[in-house]
Amino acid sequence: MSAARSRLVREAVQRGKYAPLYRHLSGMSTAEWPVSFAELEGILGFDLPASARLYRPWWSNQRRGTGHSHALAWNVAGWKTRSVDLESETLVFERVGNVVEEARATYGSEFDLDELWPAVPGGSWPPGFTVSRDQIYDDWGRLTGGPEDETEQGA
Repeated sequence: MSAARSRLVREAVQRGKYAPLYRHLSGMSTAEWPVSFAELEGILGFDLPASARLYRPWWSNQRRGTGHSHALAWNVAGWKTRSVDLESETLVFERVGNVVEEARATYGSEFDLDELWPAVPGGSWPPGFTVSRDQIYDDWGRLTGGPEDETEQGA
């Protein structure tokens, strides 16, 4: 990302809706921070959207300088999410090291990131596979087990 774009992204995060989270994470000195959704809401000063409680992808880490405003807040502050537990409404923020600097320290000034950390394809859905939200979640957003449950109940 260019220096100008990086500056614009940082300025947007500092002024944005999730700026309190950005400031909080930027001021932390620990390597990880286990937190509840309620604690986050206290820091933010508003309730998390329902989608944060229903959909794990809301908590996904995205490439630096891209993505949703909430993900940019922790990303630009130098953190990522892990161990998201929608049932207990908790997660862990983990400080992200500088991958390039760590690689230089380990492998010297000449290294190839693509060779050291190759991209791993995530795969695809099986042909003909379809699933709806209703087949996975009940009205309260709790996991039902997926389409297999429906066929077993009807059998």
